[in-house]
Amino acid sequence: MVPGEGHLIRICHKKMYPDMAETIEFETERLRLRQWITADREPFAALNAEPKVMEFFPAPLERAASDALASRCESLIAERGWGFWAAETKVTRQFIGFVGLHIPVAELPFSPCVEIGWRLASPYWGKGYATEAARAALQVGFELLGLPEIVSFASLHNRRSRAVMERLGMRETAEIFEHPHIPVGNSLCKHCLYRLSSEEWLHMQHSLVLKQGAKFAQAVFLTRPQECIPVSISIEDGKSE
Repeated sequence: MVPGEGHLIRICHKKMYPDMAETIEFETERLRLRQWITADREPFAALNAEPKVMEFFPAPLERAASDALASRCESLIAERGWGFWAAETKVTRQFIGFVGLHIPVAELPFSPCVEIGWRLASPYWGKGYATEAARAALQVGFELLGLPEIVSFASLHNRRSRAVMERLGMRETAEIFEHPHIPVGNSLCKHCLYRLSSEEWLHMQHSLVLKQGAKFAQAVFLTRPQECIPVSISIEDGKSE
């Protein structure tokens, strides 16, 4: 299986804060998505100061602004149980950035909505981590939280993030809008919008299960050619755990 094709390996709920929602944390094949901790602040500040990472934002973040953003992400997860989770590799336990779900504060033309977003340190680009974690976050959103739709948006020029949206199966719309937090006339102001409904998500999962089932059936036939026994594969047989 190609890394990132699978979905959640393990999900847990933690009552981390009194009188707060249970915190959702989960794992994929290679990553752990969890609540933020104090040790995340320093590497998060480093990635927020990197011009390459912040290319499609108005400016890199100073340490104070980066810490404030991390604290906000942490408090929202504590309040709701979900949000922009801190992401780390399972092998090294190294913090690599964030991936998750968020209710935008800005008044957008399609508000109210829940968006999926990510921001990873550049050494972890090109490894499929954003797609792997975001796909699992979509699963949490649709199958655990019961969201009817999840959106994503980016600067028109941000081809890297748009490619992730497309790999996730999100549908590009014709809606082009000016982001209210970016000055009018700035080349980054115009954004494009991608959408994914719960019905579209379930259809994709059903198609994936059938595809995995067909691959499994073919593998069984190839490993037992002398017997040529007809194989009947149920949907459950095709699941990738």
